[in-house]
Amino acid sequence: MQSSSFLTAAFDNMIGDVARKRRRLFSVLLLLASLRSAAQDLAPRAYLITPIHSNAITLTYSFFDGELLFEGTVPITDATARVSVPILSIYHATRFFGRTASFTASLPYGIGSFRGTVLSTQTNAYRSGLFDSSYRLSINLIGGPAMDLADFRNWSQKMLVGISVRLVAPTGQYDSTKLINYGAHRWAFKPEVGVSRRWGHWIVDTYGGLWFYTENSEFFSRNQFSPGVNTQEQAPIFAFEGHVSYDVKPRLWASLDGNFWHGGRTSLNGTINPSTVQNNSRVGITCSLPVTKHQSLKLSYNRGAYVRFGGKYDNISVGWQYSWIGKPNW
Repeated sequence: MQSSSFLTAAFDNMIGDVARKRRRLFSVLLLLASLRSAAQDLAPRAYLITPIHSNAITLTYSFFDGELLFEGTVPITDATARVSVPILSIYHATRFFGRTASFTASLPYGIGSFRGTVLSTQTNAYRSGLFDSSYRLSINLIGGPAMDLADFRNWSQKMLVGISVRLVAPTGQYDSTKLINYGAHRWAFKPEVGVSRRWGHWIVDTYGGLWFYTENSEFFSRNQFSPGVNTQEQAPIFAFEGHVSYDVKPRLWASLDGNFWHGGRTSLNGTINPSTVQNNSRVGITCSLPVTKHQSLKLSYNRGAYVRFGGKYDNISVGWQYSWIGKPNW
């Protein structure tokens, strides 16, 4: 989250010209809460392995609809948002020192409509733009030796333990003169440990990791409210996920999902804002449906179970995946 104490100070400076400035402030603050919350997704079966040389292309459409909670940090009430996020992802599995490893790259795009009351005035806003891209490298440590397709067909999962690193690169749209952007103008890293255990048709997954952020050295700078250069920093966020899923048959399964994350306190030019600490969780369900030998659909729904600060959304996602081993077989 961005620093709401700085937002409040900026708002106080604009009181003399509220009518002209409230639309800009409103859209900025709504994006502030909504976009960062959308990053806390749920991903069942993230540490299950596939045969080496497996590949996949996935197109996902996610729709977020719900409230924005500011906990009195800004003069905005009854805030809501509807955000659409199409995502293009690619996946490849390979061998790493005899273990299974995989690489995933994702490119999201956001389209959002926002509404709320600022100083007793109903205000609307619309935004569209490219988000930061993300990259994930996962390596199995226990239970998943690198296997070709023939060996994989004869293998049965028991306990899997893996590690992963997710990187979010500052490739999204960013303008330092604006308070909020689709890009964050900083790097983010998430090392994580995941455990997956199968009992017959049942699979239980748990993951735990920490998000780390580099500083944004050009946060809301060189504009009429802040002619200088500002530096924003964010504390690490602890994130935990848990999933319980059931296999009906190969590639046809359903899961119950939940997560929890805590932290993320921000500071601006060294001044800490304790109101920006996140302490949130989401719960949901996911279903995977085979369509053809190479195609499948994944449907999911989740919602905010407990949200202290940020977006309390309902989220519906639909994903189409085409997968193959080796060269594509169209």
